[in-house]
Amino acid sequence: MNNPHSLYIGLMSGTSLDGIDAVLAKIGPKGETKALEAVSTPFAPGLRKALFELQTPGPNELHREKQAGNALALAYSQAVNQLLEKANLLTSDIAAIGAHGQTIRHQPHLGELAYTHQTLNAALLAEKTGIDVIADFRSRDLAAGGHGAPLVPAFHAQQFKSTENLAILNIGGIANLTLLPTSGDVTGFDCGPGNMLMDAWIYEHQGNAFDENGNWATQGKVNQELLIKMLADPFFKKAPPKSTGRDDFHLEWLKEKLGKENPHAEDVQATLLHLTAHAALEALEQHAPQTQKLIICGGGAYNRALMNLFKVKAQSLFKKPLEITSSDTAGIDPQLVEGLAFAWLAWAYKEKRPANLPAVTGARGPRILGACYPA
Repeated sequence: MNNPHSLYIGLMSGTSLDGIDAVLAKIGPKGETKALEAVSTPFAPGLRKALFELQTPGPNELHREKQAGNALALAYSQAVNQLLEKANLLTSDIAAIGAHGQTIRHQPHLGELAYTHQTLNAALLAEKTGIDVIADFRSRDLAAGGHGAPLVPAFHAQQFKSTENLAILNIGGIANLTLLPTSGDVTGFDCGPGNMLMDAWIYEHQGNAFDENGNWATQGKVNQELLIKMLADPFFKKAPPKSTGRDDFHLEWLKEKLGKENPHAEDVQATLLHLTAHAALEALEQHAPQTQKLIICGGGAYNRALMNLFKVKAQSLFKKPLEITSSDTAGIDPQLVEGLAFAWLAWAYKEKRPANLPAVTGARGPRILGACYPA
């Protein structure tokens, strides 16, 4: 492309099913990316319910999934319009939209029959916005023998520069680590549940979409027996590359671990808070014990109790001091990192640059990710 800088929009709706983040990004010729504007919109209750119910098998799935994909495209297009209005831009100013869609199934362990599916009618989104849409970023990596996830480490490697051994922890519904050592390859992997189980548990017991600042969790006491049962899940022992999602961690999984126990609901919430922190820090200590600084992004960075817990647990797990901070300190709003990443992935597609990291996903080699739906 001829412009020294181009404008892209990244759209992200994560595993937490909390809503849509739309980010306007200025991207330079070497992929340097800066957020210019952003809007966040919650899902309409009907769409959230439809997407949540599609996470598990049910009747007439194909019809319901296609309807949800259409509704998601319409919601995405509204978010794009709000963003353009806020930035005082025209559709012709935007090079492309990078749209993740909503993950419905993620099954990377089936050999040549492995698949991942993110629902979204990308053609309808292109039609409604009048902007090229790049979507379906994960399939090409799976076709090359990879997991198709996590995808954000390539963007993290581009965006976060440091003279220290650095790690990025993105805490959305699922938590994933990117390891950025001062020497050696960039690596990364999903390390377990992020906000997903905590969100599901508080929604079932209090009707709230999330536990603000971890306030409810701090009212409970950790159930060590439950924590040990959860950490015994085979996923945590798997060697990278590895990825996960609602296929592995969900409310029924939690209830199975509880068995016939009936602890106080706030004690379960406290235990889930510890599960997220312990799993991530244990994975970091195992795979990158030399890490000097951990930057946390995603919705979990706003959970004050969780951030405090990371700092407490790190003191006992790491021999050397580990600095823990949010991506705010690097000049990026924690909530916008993933949206920025998908804007960057759209840029990489347009520039015909490979955007997966085989050391992260396990793919046979670098691949150009995504499929284009022209305006």
